[in-house]
Amino acid sequence: MKASRLAFAILSFAAFAAHADDADLSGQFAHSAAGTQTRAQVEAQLTEYRQAGVNPWSTSYNPLKSFKSERSRAQVQADYIASRDAVSAMAAEDSGSAYLAARKPATDASHQLAGQPVNAQ
Repeated sequence: MKASRLAFAILSFAAFAAHADDADLSGQFAHSAAGTQTRAQVEAQLTEYRQAGVNPWSTSYNPLKSFKSERSRAQVQADYIASRDAVSAMAAEDSGSAYLAARKPATDASHQLAGQPVNAQ
């Protein structure tokens, strides 16, 4: 019983030791104290930030506060109704495979990557 406990302890220690890593002070998490901006530039940026009155980390931040739409409600509703069948088909059980197979593909030659050669041999 003592031997199995000792073996377990040794194996546990070996497993933890295998995951240990040396500290890399110049690696990924190294911090450089030398900045590229002067103190005056940083203070000017802080002043601009405070005068803007927008804090994206605030719990009361509302990004849509000053949003202005370029389209009317009727246009958005018409687009939704026009695309409703396509969206429903793409969310179907076959992920839209039947819908895409039934559609006539666009024949825009500028998007064609491969095709039949002109002089087939």
